[in-house]
Amino acid sequence: MSITRLTDSYEISANEVLVVGFAQTDSGFELLESALPMDPSLKLSINQAIKLTNFSGKKSEVSYLTINSGVLCVGLGKIEKTEPIDLETLRRAAGTASRSLVGKNSALFALPNKNLTQTHAVVMGVELGAYSFQEFKTKKDEKNTPLQAAKILVTEVKNNQKVFEESQIIAESVLNVRNLVNTPPSHMYPSVFADYVKKSFKRGSKVSLEILDEKMLKKKGYGALIGVGQGSINPPRFVRATYKVKGAKFHLALVGKGITFDTGGISLKPPASMHTMKCDMAGAATVIETLRAIAKLDLKINVTAYAALAENMPSATAQRPSDVVTTYSGKTIEVLNTDAEGRLVLADALGRAQEDKPDLIVDVATLTGAATIALGSRTAGIMSNKDDARDQVFASAKDAGESMWPMQIPEEIRTVLDSKTADIANVGFTPNPAGGMMLGAAFLKEFVDEKTPWVHLDIAPPAFNEGAAY
Repeated sequence: MSITRLTDSYEISANEVLVVGFAQTDSGFELLESALPMDPSLKLSINQAIKLTNFSGKKSEVSYLTINSGVLCVGLGKIEKTEPIDLETLRRAAGTASRSLVGKNSALFALPNKNLTQTHAVVMGVELGAYSFQEFKTKKDEKNTPLQAAKILVTEVKNNQKVFEESQIIAESVLNVRNLVNTPPSHMYPSVFADYVKKSFKRGSKVSLEILDEKMLKKKGYGALIGVGQGSINPPRFVRATYKVKGAKFHLALVGKGITFDTGGISLKPPASMHTMKCDMAGAATVIETLRAIAKLDLKINVTAYAALAENMPSATAQRPSDVVTTYSGKTIEVLNTDAEGRLVLADALGRAQEDKPDLIVDVATLTGAATIALGSRTAGIMSNKDDARDQVFASAKDAGESMWPMQIPEEIRTVLDSKTADIANVGFTPNPAGGMMLGAAFLKEFVDEKTPWVHLDIAPPAFNEGAAY
């Protein structure tokens, strides 16, 4: 999206599409007024035209009417008139409409957003729904070019301006994560990711940086991260980005898995499971861009983001099944499966994060295929050593429209990771033990002080998919 702005006028420019929302009713469907009343003659024309289609008003259904420069009708499903419209319904409606308007220059979104939280939902849907990754296309397909500009109708521009600007900052960071995840591994090495972070937080910004190369990693004892990256000609990196605010009373640590490409190493993945593995750095991208958004929003909280970056490749120098590595915290790990590498780099990152004495650690990682088997392709698993911390993050995810599901870390599952050679094994000795998602979390839990609240997000399911509204 090149231009998005607020408006308090129904004035529609030439070649500008009007987007309106319909709710399902017992007798059919009903056009819902936006923040401002619509011209009666236009409303009548839309109602008459939509009745000639098969449109029903169900969620995310769209119908295009050739009235004026075009009217896109989007379904909101059944709406309780006595309650505010669900924010996720608005986000999806705005996203569906935005995504449907490929090849269009501009649209006026007159959806029923009548308060600040609803305006935020519509802005997010519009911005994210128009996303398209065409960086490596030599010929641009104009018919499939995303919507170029959008106006969002609100009651009063001045009152909505702050939430609009905040929404754009958040949307920008989400889109940056998508671009990083979609960048092919030929153009995304650990050093390239680290350089991206450098450019993102230039000198003089609110964020200070520490970036460790392979020599410093070895000197400081990041044995697990070095082990994962030693098979690649592109050496590992570790990024620590800090946003500190005077007077802040809470310190949040964000830890991200950053495997820029994952072949599985010596425990090689089958070809069918490999081509999407450019997304294995989604956790690192998420924590860095979350920090960027927090800094831009000037939130009164101290935040440190840690990104453990490596490329997991098979070679004569790659780590082998049964190798033992010594982590940053001093614990030893027997590497039984080199394709369970994410938990290895996170072990070092969690150990380093622990040193900064945060009030809460949240790690984000495409950790296990088992999460996808358990929860499907769009829902992340959320686990923790403290139920109240898990529940807080879960509630926040729901507010943001992020699909997550809380899972336990059963105490007895830890014994599966017992090793006769080292302090812990990175997988069980039995091939494909049950509860792989929880087993991954149980491993990570070993590298967090039990007194420190820690939340683990296994984002393997939603990290790389398509077809959603936004």
